[in-house]
Amino acid sequence: MNRSKKIMAGIASVAMLAGVASVYANPADKASAEEPVIFSADFEDDECGFTRRGEAETLEVTDAAAHGGSKSLCVSTRAESWNGAQIALDGLIEAGQQYLVTAYAKTEWYSTLTLSMQYDNADGETQYGNVLSMSNEGSDWSAYENVKFSFPPGSTNMHLYFEASDALTKIYIDDFTISNLPDVEIEDLTPLRSYYTDAFKIGTALTPSDLASKPFMKLVDKHFSGSITVGNELKPDYVLNKKSSLAYYEETGDDTNPQVSLAAARSVLDYCLENNIPVRGHTLVWHSQTPDWFFKEGYADDGEWVSKEKMTQRMENYIKNVMETLEKEYPDLNIYAWDVVNEAWEDNGSPRQAGSNNVQSGQSAWVKVYGDNSFIDYAFKFARKYAPEGTLLYYNDYNEYIDGKTNAIIEMAERLKEQGLIDGIGMQSHLDVGFPSAAQYKNALKKFAATGLDIQVTELDITTADTNAAGFEKQAQVYSDIFDAIYEYKDSISAVIFWGVTDDASWRANQTPLIFDSEYKAKPAFYSIIDGLEPTDPPVTTPSVTTAPAETTPQETTPLETTTPSETTAPSETTPVETTEPDSKGSYGDLNSDGVVDLSDLSLLSLHLLKEETLSDDILKYADVDGNESINLSDLARMRQYISKRIDSLGPKK
Repeated sequence: MNRSKKIMAGIASVAMLAGVASVYANPADKASAEEPVIFSADFEDDECGFTRRGEAETLEVTDAAAHGGSKSLCVSTRAESWNGAQIALDGLIEAGQQYLVTAYAKTEWYSTLTLSMQYDNADGETQYGNVLSMSNEGSDWSAYENVKFSFPPGSTNMHLYFEASDALTKIYIDDFTISNLPDVEIEDLTPLRSYYTDAFKIGTALTPSDLASKPFMKLVDKHFSGSITVGNELKPDYVLNKKSSLAYYEETGDDTNPQVSLAAARSVLDYCLENNIPVRGHTLVWHSQTPDWFFKEGYADDGEWVSKEKMTQRMENYIKNVMETLEKEYPDLNIYAWDVVNEAWEDNGSPRQAGSNNVQSGQSAWVKVYGDNSFIDYAFKFARKYAPEGTLLYYNDYNEYIDGKTNAIIEMAERLKEQGLIDGIGMQSHLDVGFPSAAQYKNALKKFAATGLDIQVTELDITTADTNAAGFEKQAQVYSDIFDAIYEYKDSISAVIFWGVTDDASWRANQTPLIFDSEYKAKPAFYSIIDGLEPTDPPVTTPSVTTAPAETTPQETTPLETTTPSETTAPSETTPVETTEPDSKGSYGDLNSDGVVDLSDLSLLSLHLLKEETLSDDILKYADVDGNESINLSDLARMRQYISKRIDSLGPKK
């Protein structure tokens, strides 16, 4: 299978015409008039319906500010940032289902204003999550419109609430509604994974909240079921159970055997088990999303840091307990790979600074205890010892294409390889349309492949600040260039995992980084990574009906670190192709009458189909390049094939 050079600069692809024009529209916009509203409060009748979260707040309906009408709900005399107004949802909604909330809120002055959730899980433990955070200047209303949310199955004491980072500011809330989320049919596309069946697995990351959305899971089942990464719920702060660890310590006097729980991950693991989908474990040892008590004497948040010797015992028992618990509870689940250590190196190739990531972002409690990165060797030693035979073990990192980090990873990996402790390198691949260049990314691929270790692209997304048509074209080009590099090294790559499915559910949603939009439609980037490939039949799986869902905690919390961008590799020039002459009046595809069919003709057709430009009837008769007597997406696709020399002629078949 040959992967040809695909998308050309300036092309408005089929996907753009199918869905990108309304990328910010939500299916609920269309359905809001059709689906019943479950709860609504505009406060015009002086009814509140909300309760305070702390003991100090004052809740009152006021005419001092209003989004709609003349009144709103004011929350004043707050003492803590989490103080605010909450709405109780038990009896209004069902746990395990997805809903929409629309609300408008503002503060007195600048503050981060967050719509959050609280609930008790099936084990009776209180959980919190952020639904959507926005910066409010204190003047205009922040719009939380058609925001999707859900609670895990078995949840009780479910609440939505507003909180503000500044504890002293008032919060105003208005026009608050909760409504059902309708099902949406997805596009009838050939599964993405079927284009890469003979190359590598195609997968994605899931959190329990994703499982609540039927259209979202239809996309997962169809396109990404080659591999699933549990996006959050196998990370240390979800798996480590402080309550059980303290109980074990009190009973035995042993504080080197931290206890674990799979409660948070269960719905995703159940889904993968029911549908026979391979799972990537993510992640065992990480400086972020790991509680400080794990590193402290007596598991106390404010305790002294433990010794290196005690931490090594804790690490071994923690990894042992994770592996044994998974084997006990999920003996038939194929957890084929683990990210053993995540993000241990700085961009310059040095270890992270010692300290608590929970106090200062980026610091490492592992380095605080060990003094260096020697904990990495212990982690791989214990993972190899306790993971089921055949489990692939990876080191995983972002900015992995920056030379200093690339070289540090390779030096570490080759040392671990000599000891038989590592199987591969995970390239997170959180990228942007401006950085890195495809050449820089490919150079890192080349270096990692030279180690002889397996490579997995573990968290792929590519952000763009330009969400207009041109921005999505550029994003598609970058996706195309990156996949060209990946495909060139396919013999060294076993999986490509996207970090999410739809833009609106991404951890970087405001930069639309994925290949499906919020309406579950394929973006130009989707088409750019299949162009030039022929699909083959992927292994058949029968997805089960999923009703589970849950946590809304954001996924990776480490942002793409700032570096000096280099020039992005320029798209390759496309040589214009001479047209054929189907009749004496002109040539099929030559919409600007310059004697060739090239990107300018393709752009004219795409703009016409987007209704941004109208072509005359005299021109349009040459746009029916597939000969079916209508002008549609099929003609655009056929023109692209002709320009890229994958077909020899345009017009009706003779």
